[in-house]
Amino acid sequence: MRNQTRSGHDRASVRTRNGDRMAGFFIVLLAAFFFCFQNVIVRILFNEYTILGLFQAGGYVPPTLYNSFLLMFMRMVLVVPLMASLAVQLYPKTWQDIRQFGESKNRPLLVRSLVGGALMFLYLALLYLSIGLIATGIAMTLFFTYPVFTALFSWQLFGTPPSRFRWAIMALILFGSFLTIPYTQNASESYSLAGVFLGLGSGIAYALYTVNAQKTFENNLHPVPFTWISFATTLVLCVVSLLLLNNPNSDLNWQPLWVGGFLSAIVTFAGHLMNNYGIRLIGATSAAMIGASNPALTVILAWVTIQETLNVVQLMGVAIVTLSVILLGREHR
Repeated sequence: MRNQTRSGHDRASVRTRNGDRMAGFFIVLLAAFFFCFQNVIVRILFNEYTILGLFQAGGYVPPTLYNSFLLMFMRMVLVVPLMASLAVQLYPKTWQDIRQFGESKNRPLLVRSLVGGALMFLYLALLYLSIGLIATGIAMTLFFTYPVFTALFSWQLFGTPPSRFRWAIMALILFGSFLTIPYTQNASESYSLAGVFLGLGSGIAYALYTVNAQKTFENNLHPVPFTWISFATTLVLCVVSLLLLNNPNSDLNWQPLWVGGFLSAIVTFAGHLMNNYGIRLIGATSAAMIGASNPALTVILAWVTIQETLNVVQLMGVAIVTLSVILLGREHR
């Protein structure tokens, strides 16, 4: 009788874990969609497009390094108070946990949360610098190698090597994402070795962010306080960067910039929070593999919203990424 009861508990535990993994899979996939909206919003702020085939908008600032940090700052200055106002509804013990960081036993969690914010800022800064030196498509391709680094870091830190199936899925997702990147034959786009290393560096920094998040959540820190501290740290570093750089902007159309900043803040808040929830449920490696579908999802969203055309190669890439994510979802099921 006791063995039957234990067996029943074991089956219930397995069903619960499987349910958590599936929930984590869909949460991270939804987070990827929010990150796609963020990418499209930034494109519109930098370049003029026809939105949904109805009206012209965009091209409010040139894509310079200072303007990239400016948009980052406008996003974070809205995200931090937005998340602060919703933190208690999302997790009632948010401020209690943050106050407990002052205790000596919780200092390692505070340090990990601050490191998370520094890594979030670092991967964005390196990516913007890379885009300034090489073609945007190549820089994004280099950044989206981060699932490979995430798998390697997780292997070293947690001792869990990816299976052959996961390596195969990862290769398919990266190959499909590579096909979706639009490349041009513009001779003015010069090759820069520094830009290549910065693009790879941004991917490594983001991989470290996801692995650091998983390690932090294993110590019973909830994703809400961790994400808020990461956002607040990124905001402070954005302010410092803007103060160190010269301001080339004499006159800007601030109203559409703040509208874009507000929309970007909402999707940034939702995307990072959901992604961190997903990391807690399925681990950094699985979350990174799903997140690698971002370029393909962005291509689809850009096609719908700003009528960016897709060629045959890009459609093949979208199909490969979609199939890969479906296969990964079946594994979690």
